[in-house]
Amino acid sequence: MKCLVYLLIVGMTASFSARAQPRPPAISSPEVHPDHSITFRYFSKKAGRVTLSGEFLKAPVAMTRDTAGVWSVTVPPVKPDIYPYSFRVDSVQIADPSNTYIFANERFKRSIVDVPGDRPLVHSLRNVPHGKISYRYYKSGTLGTTRPLLVYTPPGFDPNGKTRYPVLYLIHGGSDTEETWTKVGRAHLIADNLIAEKKAKPMIIVMPYGNVRPAPMPDFTKDMVNDIVPFIESSYPVLKESRGRAVAGFSVGGGQTLNIGLTHPDKFAYVCSYAPFTATDEFRKNFTDWSPDAGRLNKQLKLFTISVGTEDFLFEPVKQNIAMFQEKKLPVKSYIVPGGHTWMNCKQYLATTLQEIFQ
Repeated sequence: MKCLVYLLIVGMTASFSARAQPRPPAISSPEVHPDHSITFRYFSKKAGRVTLSGEFLKAPVAMTRDTAGVWSVTVPPVKPDIYPYSFRVDSVQIADPSNTYIFANERFKRSIVDVPGDRPLVHSLRNVPHGKISYRYYKSGTLGTTRPLLVYTPPGFDPNGKTRYPVLYLIHGGSDTEETWTKVGRAHLIADNLIAEKKAKPMIIVMPYGNVRPAPMPDFTKDMVNDIVPFIESSYPVLKESRGRAVAGFSVGGGQTLNIGLTHPDKFAYVCSYAPFTATDEFRKNFTDWSPDAGRLNKQLKLFTISVGTEDFLFEPVKQNIAMFQEKKLPVKSYIVPGGHTWMNCKQYLATTLQEIFQ
């Protein structure tokens, strides 16, 4: 009995002690100011050092702590856009715990800050008709499992109507997920805005999960052709000819785009690769000593583009790939722009592509 009373007293004491602990202060982070400067905040009384890293900075910057344990730093005005950032708390990189806008990625942990422009940017949420994002699952016979993908249907979409829509199959980068194109790339808002301006055709955009490990990565090409495309064409009112299909992707997804589109030109008339990573066995197998029928391929491809930034770490290999395709007499259109291997550039690549496909 004494033991029971003792345990009750200990439990009550622990409960009261926990309740007595002061709550962390409510903080706002990030705080974007009218002049486009940004204040970042993080609470910790135990951390010895906190720094901020972001794609709007050339190098990490130190944050300072006040007496309440709130670390903060204000960075000078930055160019309006969407930027990934993170904190390093002592030796650990973390996303901003005060920000629910998280970069969808399987490897690193970053948050997103949206710096609006004085005029709406191409990815801005505008007062226009909006499409719908649906989370879907399909059975992959290639991989022997059920897999996720996202489907954007345009404003006014009627699944039972007479309109048949073209489809863009849009692939994320390495270690990203099927959500990255919407959560970071804002593909749905870019499409909404361009369709509203009549700069892009109403289309369906399919954003699959491109990572298939532990299966061999080339299996994603088979998965796309044998499973994803048939699933979409059995589930939505779409055009089922090559002129109604486009494939595009960024980084690893850009390399997958080349592997998928150029080995299946009878299925995809539009192939748009963004800063492609091509140092893969699949790419080497497909395009080393490649001797395509250029005349036939040129008739099948209505559009073939490769985009890259001049500060992109893949700039040189991408230029070499562009030269290789040109030597093969393929009608590759190159878009060389300022900037690095970033989603800021990637959104611009997509905005350009949406205005060129299905025209």
